[in-house]
Amino acid sequence: SRQELGPLWPVYPLVLILLLSSNSSRSGGLESLEENAHSQTPCTKVFVNGVWMGVHRDPANLVKTIKKLRRKDDISPKVSVVRDIREKELRLYTDAGRVCRPLFIIENQQLVLQKKHIKWLNDRYNDEGEEYKWEHLVKGGVVELLDAEEEETVMISMTPEDLENSRLQQSGIDPTANDGDFDPAARLRAGINSHTWTHCEIHPSMI
Repeated sequence: SRQELGPLWPVYPLVLILLLSSNSSRSGGLESLEENAHSQTPCTKVFVNGVWMGVHRDPANLVKTIKKLRRKDDISPKVSVVRDIREKELRLYTDAGRVCRPLFIIENQQLVLQKKHIKWLNDRYNDEGEEYKWEHLVKGGVVELLDAEEEETVMISMTPEDLENSRLQQSGIDPTANDGDFDPAARLRAGINSHTWTHCEIHPSMI
């Protein structure tokens, strides 16, 4: 809804922008935006498929809202959102031809994926007897599809083990204290990113 997304100048319904961006005019409204832009106003430019659509005063909340809508299947899971803080730009991509790959979503240092999801996949039905497929992991906010642009803005754990090591380190426990055979590079990687994981790689056998 417009209330969730906050003010976007000029005010366009964001869902309309996302659905019709491939057919939108590259000139309609763009010149007036340039003429009326206030350089002293702390705003972030919003682009859809490379076309400047407006500006937003709360880009962090806008990104959060778009991702929330995407994970609830309210908008297409293949919509990509990239925030460039340095350039003060927020770029949305809805065009065809982008290569997207699935990643597990991590929230509060925990995989959203649970054993019940795996059981439902194996059984092909959930507990309510409804058909359950891989696509339901995406629609349910368990798996996220990211293209190359958005992938550059997230932190990806290579394995669930790295994620577990990060949780242990946050608790003050050294996960390698009693392990004589470990990879120092892997330990360092987990330590550096212990507070920043947002996604986890999916083993090819699960796809």
